[in-house]
Amino acid sequence: MYVEFLGIPRERAGVSEVELDASTLGELLGSLAARFPALRELITPGGLHASVAASLNGDLFISDPDTSLSAGDRLILLSSDAGG
Repeated sequence: MYVEFLGIPRERAGVSEVELDASTLGELLGSLAARFPALRELITPGGLHASVAASLNGDLFISDPDTSLSAGDRLILLSSDAGG
């Protein structure tokens, strides 16, 4: 699956996009925290810090770490205030 970073998550990750394998949001967040240590402050045991939002396929915002993900999914991590 593809993960795109916008706003503060992009600044922290230092890249605009990455491709990873994960079956749940929680697994994906764990992989991101391991690969990009500067993102760790934005990831909590319950999901994402309140200052960050996750959009799945541009259809809905998700926050539950148990949310299932598929190989063809695209997740956008963005600052919660990015849309204005």
